[in-house]
Amino acid sequence: MQNPEIELRPAMIFAFVKSLPLILLGGAFLLLAWRLSPFFLFFSIAAIGAAWYRFMYIRNSLYIITPEVIRISRGIFFKRIDQVEMYRVKDYIVTQPLLLQLFSLMNVTLKSTDPENPILWLAGIPRSDLIDTIRGHVQEARKDNRIYEIN
Repeated sequence: MQNPEIELRPAMIFAFVKSLPLILLGGAFLLLAWRLSPFFLFFSIAAIGAAWYRFMYIRNSLYIITPEVIRISRGIFFKRIDQVEMYRVKDYIVTQPLLLQLFSLMNVTLKSTDPENPILWLAGIPRSDLIDTIRGHVQEARKDNRIYEIN
């Protein structure tokens, strides 16, 4: 029997692209430090440090999908783990901007009835049939918990 747990992380290229503006800002401050004043070196170090932190924060995100729950773990120094019961998921949205299409990645947005987490965002994950898997888990969880939707 195969493991029904799916673990996903944002792709490294996704984390790099999200950190790129801060890297470029650090480079610009480094150029200003070289041309104008060494004082700008502090801003360069701060921007590169912020870029590194953002990169590590994105890469340390972990999405665990089981037949019963979706867990999203985020953080470096302070971890936060959000958990949403599968039967609470109402809608699924897959978005693929051009840059994500180039690297075969996708963003998945899940809308739920959970008051603490009405929207779950799985960002920069590899393109797959994850939505079909989640949909199957949702249908099974609703059937197991005898939850019926009335419109």
